[in-house]
Formats: sequence, C-alpha cells, structure tokens
Amino acid sequence: MNNSSIWTEKYRPRTFEDIKGQDGIVKRIKALIEKKNMPHLLLIGPAGIGKTTISWVIAKELYGPDARSNFLELNASDERGIDVVRNKVKDFARTKSLKEVPFKIIYLDECDSLTRDAQQALRRTMENHSASCRFVLSCNFSSKIIDPIKSRCTIFKFKPLEKNAIFGIIDMIAASEKLTIDEESKEQLYKVSKGDVRQLENILQASASITNEVSAGIIKEVISEAEAVEVKQSLVRAIEGDFIDARKILLDCMLKHGLSGLDIIKQIQKEVWSLPVPDESKLRMIEKCGEVEFRIVEGSDDFVQLEALLANFTQLRIK
Repeated sequence: MNNSSIWTEKYRPRTFEDIKGQDGIVKRIKALIEKKNMPHLLLIGPAGIGKTTISWVIAKELYGPDARSNFLELNASDERGIDVVRNKVKDFARTKSLKEVPFKIIYLDECDSLTRDAQQALRRTMENHSASCRFVLSCNFSSKIIDPIKSRCTIFKFKPLEKNAIFGIIDMIAASEKLTIDEESKEQLYKVSKGDVRQLENILQASASITNEVSAGIIKEVISEAEAVEVKQSLVRAIEGDFIDARKILLDCMLKHGLSGLDIIKQIQKEVWSLPVPDESKLRMIEKCGEVEFRIVEGSDDFVQLEALLANFTQLRIK
C-alpha cells in the first residue's frame, strides 16, 4: 500500500471479518466470492478506507497461499500511460490460473490517473480476457473514469469510516501496543483522520514513538496543526481592518507550526463560519478560499496568496 507505515501493514485486515466500517460492501463481495466467481469490480472512495485491503482479502479467499502468483497489483499513478496496459496488464491477463478458480485478478490502484488512451486500451483488454482474468479497479474520483469501463464493472462506493469503527480500531491498536488513550484523544484522532484509517495509524504510530500515554497535546504536536484560536485571531484582525497585524499573526502561525499554505487554507475555511460577519460576507470569503487554494495547488507562492486572501477579507470588513 502506498505511503504505508509499519503499523498500517501490521494491522491490515486479513479476512472479511476483520474489515471495519464497510459492512454492506463486504457482505455483497463476500457473496460473490463464495460462488468462486465475480465480475470486474470498480471500487470508488477516498484514500485509506479499505479499497486495497479488500482486494487483497478477495485474493486470499480465492487462492489461499497462492494469492501472490494469481494477483497482480499495479499503481496507475506510477505507470499511467498506455504501455502499462499493453505490456504488464495484457501479459498477465492472457495466462490462465492453475487453481480451481478459473481466473486471475489484476488490481489497478488509482486508475483515475490513467490517461484516456490507456483507459481505452484497458477497456479492450477487459473485454478480450474476461475468461482468464478479472479486474479490480480502484479510484478516488469516478468522474475521471470513462463510461465504457464503468459499464463493464460492478461498482462499489466506499465511505470514510464512522466514529464507532474508528474508535474500535483505536482500542484494538491501543491494547496491542499497550497505549493509554483517553476519550478526548480518541475524538481528536477521529476528527483529524476524517475516517482515513491509514492516516489514523500513521498519527498513532508517530504519537506512540514519543510516549505510551497518547494525549490531545501529543496529537497536536504530531500533526502540526495550527491552533484554531490563532487562525481566528488573524481573521478577526483582517475583518476589523488591521491587515498588518492579521498578516503578522498568520505568518507567525505558519512558521511556528511549519504549516503549508494548503494546511492554513483548510483551517481558515473552518473558522470563517464562526466570524462575526453577515452570511453574505461568509459566502464571499469561502469563495475566495476556493480560488486561493486552486492557485496554491497550481504552484503559486503560499504566503503571497494568503496575503491576498487576508487583503480581500479586509475589504469585506463591516464598518
């Protein structure tokens, strides 16, 4: 799995029963696997919620100890051109499985990164080799997948894990690693992970490397998140017309916590809703946040864009 920590691999579910928070999807896929047959699958959802894990569980359920020889995992974001489909995928797809199951499985992760030409080639490969191979495709954004591929797959839409599932995973890891985690820290872990188990495990592992007593303070130190009060203070100064002071507070906050422009934008977007300004002004501020985030993603200087954002907020101040 991409960006895996040691804990991510250590606590990866090995069976369908181990998978948390996706009960409906697990039930439907398990019913397909029990018949030793399945269609092509398209797994859609954000990162860190079990798409790759469930693909490996499918392989282990079907092939047992021979899973690795009958399961090919490729990451389309690394190899996104047509050559990967013409070479690796087609070579693997045209050979039959020697097991009782009459097909092999190709798992193509982040397939929304494939070029349109590569997707067209994949479409033909899926059609021509369906007797000897099944495809499991995963993506974050289904809008980037061409319709002919969608129509060849059974679609499963994953969701971020809910609080109960996240708390269950935290308790399981805490018991195994002998960690002490209070309820406040669990709430914070759920909030910062946003249902992403991979991120949750990375944060927990980093926190545990500091101390076995994981607290809210330790978690804040690990994630290097700006204090909400600092961000709000900067925004309040801006809407009061004190641009210089707002700029200084925001710069100090970024330097103290080592934050990027995108980190700050996300914090600003959250705090806008609690500012003492009319709803119409809040809407314009959120719209401006979206513009600035886009510019930063496209390569603009973080601080210049944030200065422009504060300047825009200052112009919206209520007299």
